[in-house]
Amino acid sequence: MRMPKSVIDKRYEEKHKAERKARHLVWGTSVDREYAEEINEFLKKRKLTKVELIAAGYQALQNQYGPKKNE
Repeated sequence: MRMPKSVIDKRYEEKHKAERKARHLVWGTSVDREYAEEINEFLKKRKLTKVELIAAGYQALQNQYGPKKNE
């Protein structure tokens, strides 16, 4: 008898949890639903990812504020 996919997925996730946590950081944050839907629609129309949004925003802030003096 074959194991259900949910069991296989859970085993995989448990086995690779530490590796995934070491490589990725999740920011637990929230945005007003209406604003988030507006952002999602913008990204969808332009075929952009949220990662691209974050990277572009970070770059824009670096340009706006300039490098730190001790960098």
